[in-house]
Amino acid sequence: MIVNLGLILIMDKEMLDQTLFPPIAPLRSGFLPVDALHTLYWEECGNPDGEPVLFLHGGPGGGISALHRRFFDPAYYRIILFDQRGAGQSIPLGEYRQNTTQHLISDIEALRTHLSVDQWLVFGGSWGSTLALAYGQAHPQHCTGFILRGIFLGSAGEIDWFMHGMRSFYPEVHDAFIQHIPAPERTDLLGAYEKRLFSDDPEEYLPAARAWSRYEGSCVYLQPDPAVIEEFGSDAVALGIGRLEAHYFLHQCFLSEDQLILGLDRIRHLPAVIVQGRYDVVCPPSAAYRLHTAWPQARLKMITMAGHAAMEPGTAAALVAATEQFKCRRAFD
Repeated sequence: MIVNLGLILIMDKEMLDQTLFPPIAPLRSGFLPVDALHTLYWEECGNPDGEPVLFLHGGPGGGISALHRRFFDPAYYRIILFDQRGAGQSIPLGEYRQNTTQHLISDIEALRTHLSVDQWLVFGGSWGSTLALAYGQAHPQHCTGFILRGIFLGSAGEIDWFMHGMRSFYPEVHDAFIQHIPAPERTDLLGAYEKRLFSDDPEEYLPAARAWSRYEGSCVYLQPDPAVIEEFGSDAVALGIGRLEAHYFLHQCFLSEDQLILGLDRIRHLPAVIVQGRYDVVCPPSAAYRLHTAWPQARLKMITMAGHAAMEPGTAAALVAATEQFKCRRAFD
């Protein structure tokens, strides 16, 4: 059987456009200095008097896009998005100094105060799910609930899977990833990338960042999308993804082992929906199932024909359904 991948991708994009809410522009946006080194880009869309919802992007270092605004009904939600430290339009791009999970939690609180928000629904995917859980456990009084996608708990096993395990499904992609590193250094792949990514020489750190980012971009979709892989390989995306993911991996995401599972009692009373791609190779379903087992009050939706990406049709539809469900809290009773 011959599969027309191009036709499948076109059909998927048409389905996605029909699933999401129509494109919208920000009502306002700005830059928020959070310390002497970092300034965050933020934007607000939708209904300025609506229910506040905070979007947390993946990575670390992934950044926000116009598509991310479209998971939410703009007539109902006050949609708040921002680029985390070192990501997207935040300044400086790829900056890993003074960049930890604890800094990001403080940044979210600074943004909440800056925008005069008392409580908000927290929506996060991939690394955004990690940060959503960490933030919620630090500040449960400011959260009304959670929508979490592509769960990553920041464990040593998940980091090792990213560095080595994905080769079981994408051997040729993993081979390209390790080809950037001389053979004698491949026994410590993360350490070898560390030396290159954190060099002061752009001729050394940019190729390493591109190799790292393309590795991830090649594995996020169930049906790999050449345009997405190309975007992940661009300097504007690769520097944030490559440097910050390696930085966080090197420090176990600045979390103690099982911190996010052990801290669930602080948010167990809040409604939550977990959306997970069945064939997610980047963040395998075992983490989502483990989270749900420890937090049975959270609803788990396993998407059969989906990988890691939020913009796959089944996953996007489930995320939109979740944001619609949160309009009626009685649905969680």
